[in-house]
Amino acid sequence: MIIAKSAKDLDKMRAVGELIAEVREALRVMVEPGISTMDLNNAAEKMIRDAGALPTFIGYHGFPYAICASVNDEIVHGFSKTTPLIEGDIASLDMAATYQGFVGDTAMTVPVGKISEELEQLIRVTEECLEYGIQAARVNNRIGDIGWAVQEHAEKFGYGIVRDYTGHGIGRQMHESPQIPNYGRPGTKERIRAGYCFAIEPMLNLGTAATKTLGDKWTVVTLDGKPSAHAEHTLAVTPDGPEILTLTKEQKRLRQANGADNAASAT
Repeated sequence: MIIAKSAKDLDKMRAVGELIAEVREALRVMVEPGISTMDLNNAAEKMIRDAGALPTFIGYHGFPYAICASVNDEIVHGFSKTTPLIEGDIASLDMAATYQGFVGDTAMTVPVGKISEELEQLIRVTEECLEYGIQAARVNNRIGDIGWAVQEHAEKFGYGIVRDYTGHGIGRQMHESPQIPNYGRPGTKERIRAGYCFAIEPMLNLGTAATKTLGDKWTVVTLDGKPSAHAEHTLAVTPDGPEILTLTKEQKRLRQANGADNAASAT
């Protein structure tokens, strides 16, 4: 069952969304050659706890870290490591916080120093796919419309669309119904209603869509060893369109100034 959120619930979702967005943007600035993903993990955990929230990932089915840190061919659920990042790497950082009983979940892929044009495009298109998916999350559309919006754009570039892992509903729990694949057929699956909250998260691979899990039983990598990118926002479906909850105050101001949240559907 998909759980619609009340106005009071949405206020709490906005608060935790903004909190984790601030953490995400602080980590973005920190990423540079020489820093380790363990450094980033420790910084994220401190920021989340200092804000009075809890790092949702720690202890989730036994996961030991505050963030999922996935580098290069790692897609999702990567373990933080003390190994320094090097120029040309890309780092996918996924994070969530629980605050006032609600969860905000977000992810980004960040270049480490100067990266190739091929990787720059992979990151850009992944972010564009996220935006297309968000714009499809509208009242009376269906979950299949979100997946199709992501798929249609990604396939223009020939990227492998990860099918083994999906977006999801979100609220009091990090993972609620429904599952939101990054592929689909328009007009299929559950109808979208006002008050639904989703975490949409495209994962695109430079090569095959096929994945495998490493011996730690968490880290997911591309089967062919080629790089992968990941982007995620938590959003609320409103009568006026999708509202991205995992934005900083400044990002919200800029988005509202550009009219992005009230734009016509991009699909």
